[in-house]
Amino acid sequence: MKYIFILIFAFISTNALAQKTLDDLLKQHNDNGVPYISVEALAMPKTKTTIFDTREPKEYQVSHLKNAICVGYDNFDIDSIENLYPNKDEKIVVYCSLGIRSETIGEKLKKAGYTNVYNLYGGIFEWKNKGFSVIDSEEKETNKVHTFNKAWSKWLLKGEKVYEVETQKKDKKKKKKKTE
Repeated sequence: MKYIFILIFAFISTNALAQKTLDDLLKQHNDNGVPYISVEALAMPKTKTTIFDTREPKEYQVSHLKNAICVGYDNFDIDSIENLYPNKDEKIVVYCSLGIRSETIGEKLKKAGYTNVYNLYGGIFEWKNKGFSVIDSEEKETNKVHTFNKAWSKWLLKGEKVYEVETQKKDKKKKKKKTE
């Protein structure tokens, strides 16, 4: 049993060390099926684009890019997108926390015939790390960014980290009160 624990620890440590840079992380998870756009290019004032936030609604509510539309990941519905955005040549930028989930959604958009789809390099984390603002569900600027979990939060260097664990703890407290 001791050896199994050591092997598991060594495997986890090796994977953590292998992801020294954001480039390494994205290369590990993405196949570049959707070209990247930099946060600087997206932030340019004359960049006319539709922005899709491919994170879950609870992440979007904490903060998102201004004018971003929450399309989700788990319940992403390409039929709804095609009905709401029929122009398949319009420029669309997808993003998530780091750019991994958004590549999956970007690939679905491309498969549906969208021709001008880009993945925001580094996602909302890189956006915030580069000093650009995010807004909350009330359209007010915020410093908070939902980091999905503690492991992913290491990539957010600026801003206040909001973890998934906090939501889980609140849910457990509510369930406990109901059973008492």
